[in-house]
Amino acid sequence: MIRKGRPLSNDGRHSAGSRDEDDDSFDPFESFDAHDRVAGHGPQRAQSEPSQSSASDPSEITYTRSRRIPGEAKPGQDEAKKSQRPARSLKGRALGYLSRREYSRAELARKLKPFVEETDSLDTVLDALEAENWLSDSRFAESLIHRRSSRLGATRILGELKQHAVDQTLVEEASAQLRETELARAQAVWRKKFGHLPETPVERAKQTRFLASRGFSGATIGKILKGLDEEWGGD
Repeated sequence: MIRKGRPLSNDGRHSAGSRDEDDDSFDPFESFDAHDRVAGHGPQRAQSEPSQSSASDPSEITYTRSRRIPGEAKPGQDEAKKSQRPARSLKGRALGYLSRREYSRAELARKLKPFVEETDSLDTVLDALEAENWLSDSRFAESLIHRRSSRLGATRILGELKQHAVDQTLVEEASAQLRETELARAQAVWRKKFGHLPETPVERAKQTRFLASRGFSGATIGKILKGLDEEWGGD
């Protein structure tokens, strides 16, 4: 029976003596690392010998390979690309905002203010955008009314226009337009939420608070909850 780790002599017999500690002969049961060190291949471990458990048990040795996903940027590549990008101009940033929706001049100024540099003039940029018809308070007012009128009363909508520092003339025009349709719009909102007249004081108070929170006037709310307007008498 051949023992592990004992080299054979020239006549096919086992060598009589024990294996010398400096014997570099190949042992097929040594680990891959140990064999590579003997053959002069692979990385050498500096100032340390492999532990007895790792040298004798190949199953404990783990081989790993880091692989980059195809198309994935190399480490630091994204940062390098960002640093090479030219800085976005103030007007370019403004056009990016305006391409998504309408802005009032005051609202756009607030959006751009954190990006103003020493060489920029915010008023000059805004004046140019208005001259080129990219920026318009009139279009902003129309857009806001269109988006809000189906859900809110005149008080709420006019309040938003004032918050955006829209010209007073535009606010007055919007007010006249909204007052004409106030009752019909409030009736549509009320029907969607409740659909029936209040039967108790508690229910009446609840419906009143809801319509008032939406910005409808007290006169409009009273007409709806009392059912006094002849326009709705046949419904």
